[in-house]
Amino acid sequence: MTPSLIVGAVVGLGLFLVGFALIPQRASLARRLAAFDEARSAAARPAYRSVAGESEVSRRLGKALAKFCAEQGWEFRSLRSNLSLIDKSFENYLATKILLAVFGVIFAPILFVLASVAGFTIPIVFPVWGGLVMGFIFFILPDLELRQKVGRRRRDFRHAMGAFLDLVAMNLSGGRGVPEALMAASEIGSGWAMWRIRDALVNARITGQTPWQALGALGDEVKVDELRDLAAALSLVAEDGAKVRESLSTRAASLRRRELADLQGEAGERSQSMLVAQMLLCAAFLIFLIYPAVKVMLGF
Repeated sequence: MTPSLIVGAVVGLGLFLVGFALIPQRASLARRLAAFDEARSAAARPAYRSVAGESEVSRRLGKALAKFCAEQGWEFRSLRSNLSLIDKSFENYLATKILLAVFGVIFAPILFVLASVAGFTIPIVFPVWGGLVMGFIFFILPDLELRQKVGRRRRDFRHAMGAFLDLVAMNLSGGRGVPEALMAASEIGSGWAMWRIRDALVNARITGQTPWQALGALGDEVKVDELRDLAAALSLVAEDGAKVRESLSTRAASLRRRELADLQGEAGERSQSMLVAQMLLCAAFLIFLIYPAVKVMLGF
């Protein structure tokens, strides 16, 4: 009885979705305005870049999902900022989540079929719930990977910020102005963080913005508070070279102290985890030693 109900529910849901997809729907005014805003902002963003090894199905699915989100008015500003930080497109991220979820949903039924062919008897409830659970787990895997990569990138950016501030202070001591010192310091480094800073400064020169406005916009984009604070400080004391040098040197020292404190905290956490592992190993070894004596005493 239960398999028949499940099969009937799945078939009914499939027929409903097919009918819903075939019936033409009239787009509301809110959707039209959201699609217009998305098209206007998409023209300012870089074009969609194909990822190496990405299939045509994944590419089309990502574009369709991004278009659907735009029509609904879902902006995902924080998500787009994180994806921009790791240089990954929003379309590829959406397609990866959906394809992984589909794979997780069908993974458990495939195992169920293989087990049935091998002669094992498994109730149909287990592959159904297993597929749903695996689909959910696979669906959130890109979020976990994104969070890990973004955290690492932001730590690297803060590390590069300390060196950048020292370089700017040294250029100011050599008699350069603030805009020239910022550009010269960004041209010395070769890491991705320096590239982002240099691109922001070059674009600011082309568009007529001040360098600190460009740095503030970059700080908002990558969600690095130190860069936004630097932009605010430069906008206040940009005319006084001595104050700028003192401010930059102080900020560089503060960044290094913060980074050192974070490294010490991570080292302490790893030491604690190693201590717990050693204690569990000792407990297992003690159980291994006393098990024969306990067995003899209890008469097992």
